[in-house]
Amino acid sequence: MENTVITIARSYGSGGRTLGLQLAKELGVNCYDRELLRMASDDSGINEALFGQSDERLKKMPLFHIAKQVYKGEILPPDSDDYASEENLFNYQAKVIRELAKTESCVIIGRCADYVLKDYDNVIRLFFYAPEKDCIARVSRQNGGTEKDIIKKIEKTDKYRSAYYKYYTGREWNDARNYDLCLDTSSMSYEKLVEVVKAYIEICKK
Repeated sequence: MENTVITIARSYGSGGRTLGLQLAKELGVNCYDRELLRMASDDSGINEALFGQSDERLKKMPLFHIAKQVYKGEILPPDSDDYASEENLFNYQAKVIRELAKTESCVIIGRCADYVLKDYDNVIRLFFYAPEKDCIARVSRQNGGTEKDIIKKIEKTDKYRSAYYKYYTGREWNDARNYDLCLDTSSMSYEKLVEVVKAYIEICKK
């Protein structure tokens, strides 16, 4: 593989974002998360704030948790009435993700990148998760709060990530069949987890 793209999906509190950043640093590549919103804004000419607001609007859509708008790659023209719709905003993010996969090795966190790049051979799709007690402990260390509030936050965030993924992909977010490697982040230190992923990448390159 010339360019190697690592996509990361993760349960809330698993430390997946931290792992993504560490992995990118170890590999000497860029890590893209919310930077994708700015890049999609630059590409489309649509205000960056609308990309961030789109996620919040989706959460409030009555049918969001049961409806589907599976990504097919279309980009609407600027004169379209739906140019700044949630679906077209997602499509522009996906466009940026696909262009990155063609031009550089990188780590991409979230945004259904594993599905957007499902037809690319140079992609390694990871899913990080952890038992609830470990997620609670990690969130508590990072943000504080009562255990009751932390559990509520974990459940709400994972429910949204699952619905978001299903809405744009038609697939189940936590289905291991969507990924090349699933790792329980409570099984070892961040440093060892990064080493495991790096070793897996090297195997995939052979």
